[in-house]
Amino acid sequence: MEEIRLKARAKINLGLDVVRKREDGYHEVRMIMQTINLYDKIILRKREKAGIQVKTNLSYLPANEDNLVYKAAKLLMDEFAVEEGVSIELNKYIPVAAGMAGGSSDAAAVLVGVNRMFDLGLTRRQLMDRAVKIGADVPFCVMRGTALAEGIGEKLTPLPMMPKCHILIAKPKVYVSTKFVYGNLRANELTYHPDIDGQVEALKEGSLKKLAALMGNVLETVTIPEYPVIEEIKQSMLKHGALNAMMSGSGPTVFGLFDEEEAARKAYRELMEGEAARQVYLV
Repeated sequence: MEEIRLKARAKINLGLDVVRKREDGYHEVRMIMQTINLYDKIILRKREKAGIQVKTNLSYLPANEDNLVYKAAKLLMDEFAVEEGVSIELNKYIPVAAGMAGGSSDAAAVLVGVNRMFDLGLTRRQLMDRAVKIGADVPFCVMRGTALAEGIGEKLTPLPMMPKCHILIAKPKVYVSTKFVYGNLRANELTYHPDIDGQVEALKEGSLKKLAALMGNVLETVTIPEYPVIEEIKQSMLKHGALNAMMSGSGPTVFGLFDEEEAARKAYRELMEGEAARQVYLV
């Protein structure tokens, strides 16, 4: 195949609990991860000349080995001694540094594409095993769908599909460092833990309302006091009919679940007209 076009889909966390901080500095988590219909577009093109070229539509993103798409391509091409080259055109639509695994999803899409383009013959499971070398979220982004994530996020258990609903996404005009969030989380002192097992049961029952009611993210205990605009966006979504609203990942993006399309559209218009959010999507 000379050219492959791919969609790298964003994720949200329907529930995010941090179980403990390990002695090696990593945090053990239990999360419900969900792929959504917001995606970056990636085009892979085969080149006769060896090497990897990266081009993006955002000037501030690295176009070298510091970009996860480059690392993903290099991982497989080095392992299988691919003599040809590849160019990667990355068009970003998922908000950057937003807690939606945009970079991880891009890397996952490139793993899938390179495997297909050069006929490497790897199964999805084999791609997922390699993906964790790039980042903890990358295996899920290869798998997609709905899953329980444990360990540092790499231990994945597929779950029943999330009930259909309307998802409103809003990224505020702030930048949140994942390192800052986890660095300031007192994981071993948390008194609140979301009911992840209850969410798993809600998915098995196909109950959107129960799933939404049990949403929770312990990382909000760090980010909301530091960035109150996150709570402002949550309250705006709830005011306009969201079943629930929550920060995704380490933030700052907020998402709301709606069972009524008109309510979701009204909340979308409100956020678009307001000052709190820089990027707003309804998916």
